[in-house]
Amino acid sequence: MPVAVLVAAAAISVIITILRPAPLKLEAPDTAVAVKTLMLYSQSADLLVESQGTVLPRTRTQLISEVSGAVLTVSPQFVVGGTFKAGDVLLQLDPTDYEVALQRAEARLISMNAQATFELARATQAQKEWAMTGRPTSEAPLLALREPYLAEARANVLQAEAEVKQARLKLARTTIRAPYVGMVSAKTVDIGRYVTVATPLGEIFAIDSAEVRLPLTEKDLARIDLIKHSDNAELPAVTLNATVASQPVQWSAKVVRSEGVVDQLNRSQYLVAQINDPYGVVGSSTGNGSPLLMGTFVRAEIVGKTINNVYAVPRHALMEGNKVALVDSQQRLRLTSVESSHGDDQFYYVNAGLVDGAEIIVSAMGAAIEGMLVRPVGSAN
Repeated sequence: MPVAVLVAAAAISVIITILRPAPLKLEAPDTAVAVKTLMLYSQSADLLVESQGTVLPRTRTQLISEVSGAVLTVSPQFVVGGTFKAGDVLLQLDPTDYEVALQRAEARLISMNAQATFELARATQAQKEWAMTGRPTSEAPLLALREPYLAEARANVLQAEAEVKQARLKLARTTIRAPYVGMVSAKTVDIGRYVTVATPLGEIFAIDSAEVRLPLTEKDLARIDLIKHSDNAELPAVTLNATVASQPVQWSAKVVRSEGVVDQLNRSQYLVAQINDPYGVVGSSTGNGSPLLMGTFVRAEIVGKTINNVYAVPRHALMEGNKVALVDSQQRLRLTSVESSHGDDQFYYVNAGLVDGAEIIVSAMGAAIEGMLVRPVGSAN
């Protein structure tokens, strides 16, 4: 009986399985994924090279006293942060001793001129007396014509003139004048201080222009055509960016030279950019009204080469393996390999693998599957 029951149950199961109806087959909907696309066309692009550096004065000078004396007056501009023009008087030392020395030198010059005149008269009289002998002048002894005495008198005049010149020079050096338009960065003396020769008086720097050393790698240099810009009139333009009072500010500059050496520590080469009138006191400021203070850290954008016939692909649209997702005429996704020659913070510049009118997907996708149906929305050129 147990065996019969098991056989009957198995037979019934087989019969039910055979006689059950076939399940209905429903077609799976082919859902299109909404994507943002961009129509690409070949164009020209100006490459930008980014760097950074610190603003430094083009000229810095340490004022040193060339004479000795007490400081009589100090200009109001001779303070840290004070600005001045070329030729302005910064300090005045006591000139009394040097005025006396100049008077002595001038008196000695007058005396030497008188002696020279006296010797010239004697030499003239000696020549007349020799002529009375009837013999030629070439046979006259030197002492007879007093030529050595006349030469000595003339030498004394030259020496006296040099002493006058030196005395005037020392007197002029008691007035310390500004050699250029600049600003005071350090002050070490004040009224009443007695200074000697080689005493430091302060430190100044020029503010008609400033410089920034910009380090560049080999990759950066490849984006700049320095051979093309060998003429100073065609050197690359530079835009400097910094934050002043929590506000972004830009200044215009230009590359003036390359230092021509490779730094042994970071293997970089340096270009020097120049900014005209960083403090806005000369009248040719290249900023937007904000002064560019010395020591400011700035970010620089250097205009590089111009490349032609490239496609600007947004950086986030380039997939792993240098592939991009395109939309074909059947609204299907196609993965295409491309070649990029250059790039910046926003774009890769593709020079192979794309054609004009290509529609590239720029929106984020979970997984890009070849042949999947897509629905472009928000397309732009």
